[in-house]
Amino acid sequence: MTYDTIIIGKGPAGISAAVYLVRSGHTVLVLGKDAGALERAESIENYYGFPETLTGAELAARGVAQAERLGAEVRAEEVVHLGMEELWSVKTDSGNHTAKTVLIATGKARAALKVPGFEEFRGRGISFCVTCDGFFYRGKKLALLGAGEYAANEYAELAAFTSDRVVFTNGAEITGHFPDDTRFVTEKITAFSGGDSVSSITTEDGTERPVDGVFAALGTAGAASFAATLGMELNGTDIVVNDEFMTNIPGVFAAGDCTGGFLQIAKAVSDGTHAAKGINSWIKKNG
Repeated sequence: MTYDTIIIGKGPAGISAAVYLVRSGHTVLVLGKDAGALERAESIENYYGFPETLTGAELAARGVAQAERLGAEVRAEEVVHLGMEELWSVKTDSGNHTAKTVLIATGKARAALKVPGFEEFRGRGISFCVTCDGFFYRGKKLALLGAGEYAANEYAELAAFTSDRVVFTNGAEITGHFPDDTRFVTEKITAFSGGDSVSSITTEDGTERPVDGVFAALGTAGAASFAATLGMELNGTDIVVNDEFMTNIPGVFAAGDCTGGFLQIAKAVSDGTHAAKGINSWIKKNG
């Protein structure tokens, strides 16, 4: 089935957009592993209409139930890749889905890898996009950071450029479906070192391993990953959108924390409704 819109993100921006889109008669698929930062909020008392406090998980569950009751399809699937063929193709840990439009509502990553050298070598041997930069590392010795399904997908993508690949899990549990012959380094990383570019990774057992490049695929694919892959315009780490919440890529919209601004539920809900209006107009004009 081809959907009118696939929404990546089950937080307040994505679910609010889904509610408005299905009420406008569109077919909508919402994909996300969880509700992101909202699900981790212990107590919410500043959101309109709830005189009693409630947890973020409770509010997230109510939003999903509302969207599903109105006709949106909501699936607990992790998105690992977004691409364009004749239609937008969204690959998850469970399969592939296609749509006329895509809304990115993945929230904002609140943590980075706090290891000496990681920030220093961003863009100097440490990359976040195999699709973008893999070509420059053909035949090189490469490290992939990650342990989940997103990392497993990026590991498979790297096979087109080199066979010399090692996965560094940084102590995390391996949950992705990697090939049986994958080489893993499971110790925690203590440092990234090098000169003009990164040239080695040191782990807590004291071993320093030489590398020609590093690709980070930590956690799940987020806004920055999709932006890098598609060439979306960014303002720092925020996705740039127009008045209709469309990115510089026609048919791709963004809403919520990933677009920056006041990182609050009320703002995310507002973004989602405006994005839905923009998507509705786009579909009407482009079929």
